[in-house]
This record gives sequence, C-alpha cells and structure tokens, in this order.
Amino acid sequence: MPMFWIMLAASPFIGSFLGVLALRLPEGRSFAVSRSACDHCGHVLAARDLVPIASFLALRGRCRYCHAPIGGFVLVIELAAMLVAGSAGMQVSGWILVASCLLGWMLLLLAAIDWRVQLLPDVLTLPLLMAGLAVAYFVLRETWSDHLIGAVAGFAVLGAIALLYRRLRHREGLGLGDAKLLAALGAWVAWQGLPTVVLWGSMLGLVFALVRSMTGRGVQWSDRIPFGVFLAAGGWLVWLYGPLMPALR
Repeated sequence: MPMFWIMLAASPFIGSFLGVLALRLPEGRSFAVSRSACDHCGHVLAARDLVPIASFLALRGRCRYCHAPIGGFVLVIELAAMLVAGSAGMQVSGWILVASCLLGWMLLLLAAIDWRVQLLPDVLTLPLLMAGLAVAYFVLRETWSDHLIGAVAGFAVLGAIALLYRRLRHREGLGLGDAKLLAALGAWVAWQGLPTVVLWGSMLGLVFALVRSMTGRGVQWSDRIPFGVFLAAGGWLVWLYGPLMPALR
C-alpha cells in the first residue's frame, strides 16, 4: 500500500512533465534545461505557477502575468496520470505497480503526441519495447518467449497491413509508428494479448469515427486518424485486465 500512495502522489508531477514532453518533443524543443515560460508573453514561470493541478485551478486557467488562457492540455495529462496510477493500484502492487505506472505513463505520452500531431516517436516506442521485454524477463521469465513472439508479431501484423495499404492506395495509410507501438505492447502483454489489444483499438477507433460523424465533422478516407491513441488504450486495458478470451489468459 505505501508504494501505491507514493506513485499516486508522484503522478501529477509526472503528468506535468509528460505534458511538457508532449508539447516540445515533436517540435524538437529542449525540455531538459530550459525553464517553463508562458507561450503568450514569454514570462518565465515561477515555482508557484507550476504546481500540478493546484496552480491551474488557483489561476483559473490563465497566465498570472498576461492573463492569457493557458489551455487545459497539461491539466488533462496531469489528471490522466493520476488515473493511470489509481487504476494500476487497484489491480497490482509492489514493483509490478511501479512497472505498470511506467507503462501507463509512457502510453499516455504516446497517445497525447499522436492525438496532437499524429506521430509516434521511435525515441519512445523502442525503449517501451525493450522495457517490456526486460520486465517479462525478470518477472515473468517462464513466459518470456511469449512476450518476444508478441513483439515480433505485433510489428509484423501492422507492418504488413501498412505495406499492403501503400501498394494498393499508393500513399501512406497506417504508419510504421503504429506497428512499433503494437510491437512494444506485444512485449508487455505477450502474443496472447495482441488480438484483444487490436480489438479494443479498433472498437475505440470506430467509436471515435462515429462521434465525429454525429457531430457533423465526418470522416473521409484521406483523414488521418490517431490510431496510436486507441492502441495505447487497448494495450493498457489488456495489461490490467488480460485478454477478453479466457483461453488466452
């Protein structure tokens, strides 16, 4: 239980950092040494302006110095990071909880970037894949080969679909970033969990398309759908609750 409270208390600060990464990493902006500043007036933010969740609420979503709207993106990431820790803490404990939170936070970051700019950076997906194999080796060694097969199969399935789409449509459809993400998820949930990951991802993607259609925006064949967001959600659900088919548990 103490580990749960540690992870839960750390999660808003982790979420705040993830929000910065999601905004800066795709643009190649520095995040390691540069201090946070208002995007509107450029004023360097003080420590009291950077307290996760509390600062946003205290300032009512506006910059302390120029009063321009801050936007709720980082706040949503901070709350989502807490949800990751809370949902993981309801299923696992100890060091598996730590590994689960790291997985969930990385998936949250990837989903946030893919949602914003339709990009799944290799600098995130490849370490996630290696981490999944490492966790499987040290914690689930008797089934490690299943996780290795899951990584290979995850890339092979979506990679083949992406190649086939390119040959048939003569343009990019499903990116290799999605294939690398599914490979990483296969490393975590093993090959037995991959069908359910894809099923969850497809169902959530369909719901997204239906909602867009109902709100009048519609979905065209040329539209870019952030499928990585839905794969990440599917992978998280399978990691916490297992495959939908009991025979594959």
